[in-house]
Amino acid sequence: MTRNKNVSYLVLCAILIALSIGLNQIKLLHLPYGGSITLLSMLAATMAGYFCGPKWGLASGLALGLLNLIFGGYVIHPAQLILDYILAFTALGVSGFFWKSKNGLYVGYAVAVILRFICSFLSGFIFFGEYAPEGMEPWLYSLGYNGMTILAEGVITLVILAIPVVHNNIFRLKDRFNP
Repeated sequence: MTRNKNVSYLVLCAILIALSIGLNQIKLLHLPYGGSITLLSMLAATMAGYFCGPKWGLASGLALGLLNLIFGGYVIHPAQLILDYILAFTALGVSGFFWKSKNGLYVGYAVAVILRFICSFLSGFIFFGEYAPEGMEPWLYSLGYNGMTILAEGVITLVILAIPVVHNNIFRLKDRFNP
């Protein structure tokens, strides 16, 4: 890869991380204990992988997770930090493994969101199960809580991606970075 391509990818990934952080501040639904549905913040995070490939996507996801930790993370245990900030956000970069696939935009995004959900579900079950309402199983509480935030945002984003003008512009942008 040429030096200019590396610089272009680095700049693009930095912009997408910043965009993800900014979009994370636009909360469509905010739940107690920190959960929320944001305006396409996970899409911006997965775009680094989709535009630049897995190496850049995973590195961008990790950087985003660390920035989210710095800008207001909540940590009660080192393993929870790893699940919620390191693995969950790095998982968004898995979209990069699908960057050359025909339906890579959709498949990569869906796989990345499901992996992030699994990390958050495990963290919720293991470390935050005590917040479950009385009589509710901690795993069911975590499934509902994380499903309401992460999976709901994932579905909303996939619907938005199906809009032709959105879909076409994302492909046009990708072609600019990978002619």
